[in-house]
Formats: sequence, C-alpha cells, structure tokens
Amino acid sequence: MSDWLLNLPVSGMASIVFLATYLIAGGVYLVVTKLAVTEWARAFKAVSPGILSPLGILFALLVGFIAVEVWNNFDKAKTAVAAEASALRAVVLLAGTFPQEQKAHLSGLINRHIEVAVNEEWPEMAQQRATLSAFPTALMGALDYALAIKPADDSERTAQPEMVRALNTALEARRQRIVISESTVGAVKWIGILLQGLCTLVAIAMVHSDNRRACAMTLALFATGIALSVLLIAAYSRPFTGGNSVGPQLLQQVIASERGPTGGIAPIPFEVR
Repeated sequence: MSDWLLNLPVSGMASIVFLATYLIAGGVYLVVTKLAVTEWARAFKAVSPGILSPLGILFALLVGFIAVEVWNNFDKAKTAVAAEASALRAVVLLAGTFPQEQKAHLSGLINRHIEVAVNEEWPEMAQQRATLSAFPTALMGALDYALAIKPADDSERTAQPEMVRALNTALEARRQRIVISESTVGAVKWIGILLQGLCTLVAIAMVHSDNRRACAMTLALFATGIALSVLLIAAYSRPFTGGNSVGPQLLQQVIASERGPTGGIAPIPFEVR
C-alpha cells in the first residue's frame, strides 16, 4: 500500500479507505443493476446464493491470517522498545554505584544514544530505511567503557556485570526494533485481500440483482466490513509508520528520569542487597 496513505493519521486513513470502498461497491452496484435488465438477467438468476458463504469465508481467512501477522509484529515492536528503555534505565541506575565522573560519562553516552535513536533512527524506521549496518556508536562506547571500569569495592563489582548485561540487552532490543521496522504487508497479500473482497461484492450484487434495495443494503454492509478490515491491517502494517505507530516516548523517559528539576543529573539511589 502507498506510503502516503500509511503515513496519514488513523482518521484520515479511515476516511480514504471507507470512501474508496464505498465508491467501488457503488460501481459494482451500478454495473450489475444495469446488466440485470439485459440478457444477463437470466445468468445472474442462475448464480446460486450458496456461493456467498465460501467467498465470505475465504475473505475472512485471508484477513485473519494477515491480521495475526501484522498485530504480532506490532506487539513485538512495542516489546523491543520497552526492553531497550528498561535496559537503558537499568544502566543509569547501576551507574549511580560508581564515582560521579564515571556515572556522568555513562549517562552522557546513554543520553547520546537515545537522542540519535529519536532524531535519526525513528524517522529512518518510519520510512523503512533503517538498517543494521548503522553502528550504535554511543551504546557501544558505553559497553566498552563499562567493561573497562576497574571496580573499587564490592558494590561496584556487583554492579559492573549487571550493567554489561543491561547494555547487551539494549543492543539486542535495538537490533530487534530495526529488523521489525522493515516488516510490511506485501503487494501480493494486499492484492489477494482486495481481489477476494471485489469478487464477493460482485457475487452479492448478482445474487440480489432482482431486488435493488436489498442489493444496495447488502453491498453497503459487506463494503463496510471490507473497509474496516483493510483499515485495521493498514493502520498496524508498519509498526513505526503513521499515526498509530510505536513512538520513542519510553526512551525519552529514560533521559527525563535522570534529570533534576534544574536540568542537571538527579541523584539516583542504588542499594545492593
């Protein structure tokens, strides 16, 4: 589906999808009802109403299979962002165990990574241009720095491996969100859904061609179902694109949580149990 449509807010996307679907249904209605007063009328009456059930079931199956894949990817995207934010927050908390200079250096690297993620990676993920070839310099720098720290006491010796583990978790979560950002509903799947929906609309119109009012009502009802199905899939088809996308707010909260009311780094208590 076109990028400009997927980048619209959900309300705008819904307006276009429903309008387009109703226009197609209206076109089917006009064509079939005009043909119904010609020699095609006998052919339309010979079409069994029983064909509507398998056509509707096939449409529902197509929508169901694609919707499950789309929503799973969307949930994975939210999970990856949450895991990255939680891991980075853990690093900030663990950094409070070390002297102020080391703590400030680690916090600065974490903040730099989040700023790059928000300002550079998120727009690239929205356009599906983000790749794993982009090196997370700040995050890798924080990992190298954490590994190079020489613990001075037991609390630092306890905190260091936990910090390294949290940084590795953040790196893995970042890889996951970039990979998931490339997921989309392929053209073949869209064509399959739309073509099956169109076939069902045509069959409905032919079966009810001798009763225009029933034909119009039935087409309107099924067209509404088609539009709703397409909207639900389109709104979630790209986890980081559009008005319903997964945002970087959780990562931004990590920066906000470590700053005091004056903008400086707030003291972060840490207790070793």
